[in-house]
Amino acid sequence: MPKTISQGFDTLHTRLTPNTTESTAVKSHRASIKSCLESNFGMTNFFRTGSNGNGTSIRGYSDTDYFASIPTKNLKKNSATTLREIKEVLQKRFPTTGVYVDSPAVVCPFGNQNAETTEIVPADFIRLHNGNNIYDIPDGNSGWIKAGPKSHNQYVSEVNKNLYFKVKPLIRFIKAWKYYCNVPISSFYLEMKIVQYAKDERYIEYSIDIMKIMASLYDNNLPAIIDPTGISGYIYPCSSDAKKRDALSKLATAKRRSANARTSEYNEKIEDAFYWWNLFFNEKYPSYY
Repeated sequence: MPKTISQGFDTLHTRLTPNTTESTAVKSHRASIKSCLESNFGMTNFFRTGSNGNGTSIRGYSDTDYFASIPTKNLKKNSATTLREIKEVLQKRFPTTGVYVDSPAVVCPFGNQNAETTEIVPADFIRLHNGNNIYDIPDGNSGWIKAGPKSHNQYVSEVNKNLYFKVKPLIRFIKAWKYYCNVPISSFYLEMKIVQYAKDERYIEYSIDIMKIMASLYDNNLPAIIDPTGISGYIYPCSSDAKKRDALSKLATAKRRSANARTSEYNEKIEDAFYWWNLFFNEKYPSYY
């Protein structure tokens, strides 16, 4: 069992990292989805994105996201119509799966856990940006918004490398809080917000930086941020005002608990720090030795 907070976070990160069994289970459906979309929509490219694509996914919680690059002629001006049409053909292919739309994606829940779920985002290739493909994807309001998944991944990886590969684990810890405490904040928003914060830091110490990020998110009322890559415009934290109110309420608790944990650690009350981090992560932080 861990004896220090640093060891506690190292142990937690090992637990959060997905295992190969989950990856194999998800991949088993990929060929069927790909074939279905190629025959019905002339799909030309099908590639993994999101947290599973850049090393910030959470074991048992993060689903697998794919971009489905479809020719413009086979898409509708109303992105909601395109999502509905894709849902209908996938529903025929997987009649017992309960396929549904959750913009910007069509969701195929192949099991009881999020890790067994596949999300397919229809994507219309627009142009190149610094050598990377830029796509239009559904914006949640029947229109389309630009996205550049490879550009975003490169941005995260660059900041992660500059800070001795401690940024991606930091993202994982805060995403784990989101999932463990059922906080309705966009994972993409959290990832971009954390990297935006980290790029100006000289080093990362998880207990300090989690506390500072929680305080910043709450004190600034979960602000929308401008995409740091200059591709997607504004990135919003929540899909509705009700979800934002819920998220802010949970952030208030997280801010207090992370501050108590850090104060306990600073005062060398390590067992108390473990207690507060365990509350922060909803009873899923490693036990004190």
